[in-house]
Amino acid sequence: MTEKLYNIYSVWLRERYGEKVYKIPINIPVTCPNRDGTKGIGGCVYCGAKGGGNETLSDQLSVTEQLERNAAYIGKRYHAKKFIPYFQSFSNTYCEFSDFQKWIREAISPDVVEISISTRPDCITDEQLKFLETIKTEQAIDVTIELGLQSVNQETLKTIKRGHTLAEYEQAIDRIKAAGLLSCTHMILDLPWDREEDVINGAELLSRKGTNFVKCHSLYIEKGTVLKQWYDEKKLTLLTKDDYIARAILFLEHLDPEIVVQRLIGRVPKEDSVITNWNTSWWKIKDELEAQMKQENNYQGRKFTGMNNKR
Repeated sequence: MTEKLYNIYSVWLRERYGEKVYKIPINIPVTCPNRDGTKGIGGCVYCGAKGGGNETLSDQLSVTEQLERNAAYIGKRYHAKKFIPYFQSFSNTYCEFSDFQKWIREAISPDVVEISISTRPDCITDEQLKFLETIKTEQAIDVTIELGLQSVNQETLKTIKRGHTLAEYEQAIDRIKAAGLLSCTHMILDLPWDREEDVINGAELLSRKGTNFVKCHSLYIEKGTVLKQWYDEKKLTLLTKDDYIARAILFLEHLDPEIVVQRLIGRVPKEDSVITNWNTSWWKIKDELEAQMKQENNYQGRKFTGMNNKR
């Protein structure tokens, strides 16, 4: 069964909240220190104009309105009654604290069981963490902070112009845990500058630091990005679909089996991309990956060295 291959997010959600729960993307008017000149200009080499929010509603709509519209649609289509507002585009803690408080409070409703906030490791203040800790207690809901890391190779982080260090990620995870909040880490498993050793090191680091969730995706090429320019100039050679599957399995095998896998592979809409997932549906790649794991008796944590390496 798939449940034995890796720790599936949908299963965790049902066990945690007792019923089907869906994430709802929320778009707020923020940017990123790696785009506005504070840390860099233009963002990471793969980041498009929408900052990861390719399928969100307009940020001109209030948080409440986005939540209500999306909940009505998703609830009807998927028969869901409980939701997780997901602040998705750009760096959602990179804003005035008063705005941050207002937006978070607007996302709270009787149907909300958790709030998820995507940001950078170098963009979280103690003031924000204390506020989120209060929200968690007052509202009796979970709060998850999602951190983009992508690679544990310091040189790769520089190449893709992340604008933060590995140490800043580790410090951020520690601070999130100390506040009693949940954490999710985003990883790109087929960065051509990374080796298989880096993929293993990534799984081991995430396990050691105790991230609660992980999101994995392939390196897709979005329009209007530095990566697109490199691709056109033949400065970039993408790994193959088989390479991605092999690396994903390698990553899972070295990952603590307690870490929940929110995503095995992501996607970007066709209209926004040049190449996404080798022009193959994400679910087909997921099926291929799971079939290979079953055939070769792979499963999450098979090569995990155990709790003794955690700190």
